[in-house]
Amino acid sequence: MANPAEKEVRRKSVDDVKVNLLRPSLTSYFAVQIPLPNGKVRSKLEEVLGANQGQLNLLCTDTSLPGSQLTTMDINNDRTGVTEKHAYRRMFDDRIDFTFYVDASNYLPIRFFETWIKGIVNEDEKSKNINYNYRPTYPDEYVADQGLKIFKFERDYQQFMTYEFIRSFPLSISSMPVSYSGNDLLKCTVSMSYIRYIQSGPNSNISSKGSLLDVFTQARESLLSDLNANPFSFEPGRLGMAIFQGPDGVTRNAATGQPI
Repeated sequence: MANPAEKEVRRKSVDDVKVNLLRPSLTSYFAVQIPLPNGKVRSKLEEVLGANQGQLNLLCTDTSLPGSQLTTMDINNDRTGVTEKHAYRRMFDDRIDFTFYVDASNYLPIRFFETWIKGIVNEDEKSKNINYNYRPTYPDEYVADQGLKIFKFERDYQQFMTYEFIRSFPLSISSMPVSYSGNDLLKCTVSMSYIRYIQSGPNSNISSKGSLLDVFTQARESLLSDLNANPFSFEPGRLGMAIFQGPDGVTRNAATGQPI
C-alpha cells in the first residue's frame, strides 16, 4: 500500500501548475464602503458629502485586510510532560487604516473625517476661544454600528469577499506633509476604531445593482482597460513553455499568443 505522503511528493505537470498557481489574488483589486453614523453627527456629515458618497469610496487608495488572534491558556496537568493550549477568546485588532487621495475640488476626505471628529467632541464655532472646553458626545451618536466594509475581488469580477466592521468611528487623522521641493499626490490617512469584524464570502455572480455593487460598476471599466494594471506573470521555462496573463485576464502562450 502506497504511503499517503508519496501522493504529495511527485512531479507536477503543466496542468497542475496552471490550475494551482496561475490565478493568484492581486492586491490592487479592492473597494471600500465608508459608513455614516446613526446619531446626530450624521446630518453634519451628509452636508459635507452631498451626493459624493461614491466618490469618497473610490478615493481610497490603500488599506489592509484585518487580522485577529486567539488568546489561549496553558494546560499542563492533564498529560505528563505535555503543555496544551486551549483557546478561550478571539482578539481583534483595535484599528484599521485607510488612505485616501485628496481631490483638488472639495478636499472631500479631509473635510469628511474632520467633521466626524469635530462632531464626536462637540466642537463648534466657539473653539477659537482660549478658554474653550467641550464635552464628548455619547458613543451611540457618532459610532457607525455597521456599514464600514472592505470588498476584495479580482479583475474578472467573478467573485468577491467581504469584511464588515462593527461599531466603527475615526480615531485619528495622520499629518499630511506638504513641501515646495516637488509635486506629489496629497493623501489623507485615517485610523478607524472597531470592536470586531465579520468576514463573509467569497460570493459569486456579481451584479451591477445595489449600493454595494455600485462601487464595482464605477471602477470596472477603468480597471479592465488599464494596461498598467501589473497582472501576475509566470514563466516556467523549465517546464518547456513560457506563458503570461494579458490585460483581458486570459492566460496565453508567450510564443504564439494563443489562449491556454
